[in-house]
Amino acid sequence: MVAILDRRYPPSWAESWDRVGLVLGEPEAPVRRVLCVVDCVPETVAQAREVGADLIVAHHPLLLRGVSSVAPTTYKGRIVHQLIKADIALFVAHTNADVANPGVSDALAARLGLRDLRPLRPVEGDAAGRGTGRIGRLPEPMTLAELTHHAAVTLPTTAWGVRAAGRPDRTISTVAVCGGAGDPFLPDATAAGVDAYLTADLRHHPVSEHIAGGGPALLDAAHWATERPWLDDLAAHLRAACGVEAVVSDLDTDPWTVHDSLKEPRP
Repeated sequence: MVAILDRRYPPSWAESWDRVGLVLGEPEAPVRRVLCVVDCVPETVAQAREVGADLIVAHHPLLLRGVSSVAPTTYKGRIVHQLIKADIALFVAHTNADVANPGVSDALAARLGLRDLRPLRPVEGDAAGRGTGRIGRLPEPMTLAELTHHAAVTLPTTAWGVRAAGRPDRTISTVAVCGGAGDPFLPDATAAGVDAYLTADLRHHPVSEHIAGGGPALLDAAHWATERPWLDDLAAHLRAACGVEAVVSDLDTDPWTVHDSLKEPRP
């Protein structure tokens, strides 16, 4: 199983700061059922136990930054202990899955119905279509307001929803997308000449300056919602390549849980 995942998402494709690959578990242990998740958190660990998973494949690393202890009195330590006691292995595919073709942003683009995909920031010298983000075109032009609604109904539902920056009546034909935090790639979206760019975790000042500078319209969705579509592709690959049962977690692990846009005061 580890070898198959490493072939699909080679660790060498990950950023130097990233921590990917097998985190817990014996590489040669048999795997019959896999749970595919965005985040390895107590709720998804409990779900793995409920469905009888032998392995969790997560997008976000559990141990991205160094720790001095995995004692059960710590948040991450408790998760590690729960996994070991339940004999559940943990594997991470993060930035190596982001740049893969197909990868995280391909699945996001597919949810929006984008066509003729190409990388937003290609891997230099790569002829296999790898790179961060994707650029595509809509089947039919939409206004920004229509595209925002389209994204809200086609992406997984979260309290965050989808918000947009730009003229609501702006016509959108070409769209760039990037699963996860995509503000480092605002200049790439501008340089590509797309009409809109959808990603997550956009911040006030970069967005304000981007729009003032005449850049593409922006759509900001929940981080989890932009990466959840990839789990379907991951699960399908594991079923085909390994013959295992692959379960996709729909547990919303986005930290934002309440959204209220009402302008009138509550009674």
